[in-house]
Amino acid sequence: MTSPTEQRNPRTLAIDAVGTSEILQMLNNEDARVAGAVSAVIPELTKAVDAAVEAVRGGGRVHYFGAGTSGRLAVLDAAELLPTFHVPDGLVVAHHAGGMEALLRAVENVEDSEDGGAADAAAVTGQDLVVGLAASGSTPYVAGALKAARAAGATTVLVTSNPDAPLAPLADVVIAADTGPEVIAGSTRLKAGTAQKMILNAFSTTLMIKLGRTWSNLMVDLVATNKKLRGRMLRILAEATGADEAACEAALAEADGELKPALVHLLTGSPVAEARAALEAAHGRVATALAELGNPS
Repeated sequence: MTSPTEQRNPRTLAIDAVGTSEILQMLNNEDARVAGAVSAVIPELTKAVDAAVEAVRGGGRVHYFGAGTSGRLAVLDAAELLPTFHVPDGLVVAHHAGGMEALLRAVENVEDSEDGGAADAAAVTGQDLVVGLAASGSTPYVAGALKAARAAGATTVLVTSNPDAPLAPLADVVIAADTGPEVIAGSTRLKAGTAQKMILNAFSTTLMIKLGRTWSNLMVDLVATNKKLRGRMLRILAEATGADEAACEAALAEADGELKPALVHLLTGSPVAEARAALEAAHGRVATALAELGNPS
C-alpha cells in the first residue's frame, strides 16, 4: 500500500499553472493542516515523553534514527538541546543514515540499508528509548535500528505520517500524524517534515521540562555560549527575581556563570554554595530547591 505522502494532492494539481501568490497560498493552506494532525497524536506523544522521562531517570539515553529530511530534523533537535537546556553530551543522540556527509547531500543507498540502521543502533541498551523517524513509515534504515533496539530491550517509538506504517509493529508507541498528500507528491520535506519538527520540538521540550530543566517557562539551564545568550541569562534572572542588572551580574559571577544557583541565591538570600547544594539534592529542580530553602516570594 502506498503511503499517503506519496499520493497526488487533488488540491494542488494546478500548482504549476498559477501565479506566485497562488502557489504560496496553496503551500500555506496545506501547512495549516499540520497543527491539527499533530494535535490528534498528543495522546501517543504523551506516552513517548513519559517513557523517555522514565528511561533517562533510570540512567538511559534517548536515540533518534532517521534518513534524509527525517534524519536532518533529528540532528537539529538534538543539537539545540545543549545550548537551550545544558543537556549532558550523549543524553539525546541523533543518528542520521550516512552520517555527517549525508547532512549536506544525498548519499546513495544509505536509507535502504537495514544493516546500516542496526549497526548505528549497536550502542543502544535496554535502559534507552529509541525514536525512529520515517515519513512514509517504511524506511529500511529505521527498520534496522528499531529491530536492533527491540532486541536490546529498549523502548521504541515510531514518528511517521503514514497511519498504516509498515514499521508500526516494531514500535511500542506509534505517533502517526496524518498530514496527507504533499503539495508536491512525495516531497516529505514539506508537511510531513513540518509535522516531524513539531513533534520533536514538543517531545524534547516536554522531556526537558519534566526533568526540571526549566523553572516556570524560563530556560534556567541555559548555557551562555555567546553575547546574545549572556544577555538572555541576565534578563531571565532580572525577570524572575526583580533584581537589578548589577545584582544579577554579581550573582552570576559568584555562581561561576551558572544561572540556576544564581537564581536560587537571589530568590532565597541563601549563599551560592548553599543554593548549589540544595539544587544538587533536588536533582536540579529549582522549585524543589526553593521549597527546601524557603522562597520568600
